[in-house]
Amino acid sequence: QAHLVESGGGSVQAGGSLRLSCVASRYMGGFTYSRYNMAWFRQAPGKGREGVAAVDSGGGITYYADSVKGRFTISQDNAKNTLYLTMNNLKPEDTAMYYCAADLYRRGIATMSGWNYWGQGTQVTVSS
Repeated sequence: QAHLVESGGGSVQAGGSLRLSCVASRYMGGFTYSRYNMAWFRQAPGKGREGVAAVDSGGGITYYADSVKGRFTISQDNAKNTLYLTMNNLKPEDTAMYYCAADLYRRGIATMSGWNYWGQGTQVTVSS
């Protein structure tokens, strides 16, 4: 069973926008979506997976990589069990596979280690 399913990726020109979605199962590991800290990570070809943005359960605290601050916004709709990543002013260096992740205890974007649930990813390609 896939607990997290991403969508919304695609190919855009530099300066364009995309909105990624991650639909979660209502329950993961016996806990409702709203209990989970959520995050977006990305992985470019030949590189490690890096944190992009994260939000604590309840939505009160958000985290962003310096490279995306001011351009990307993480948000969520608990009624729809959905996490979003709105990406504006996209740059070629944003090209990567984007993954959403969920965990009851892990928070922030410092490391991918320890996040319990992962989606299959959605590809974002930005051309110059």
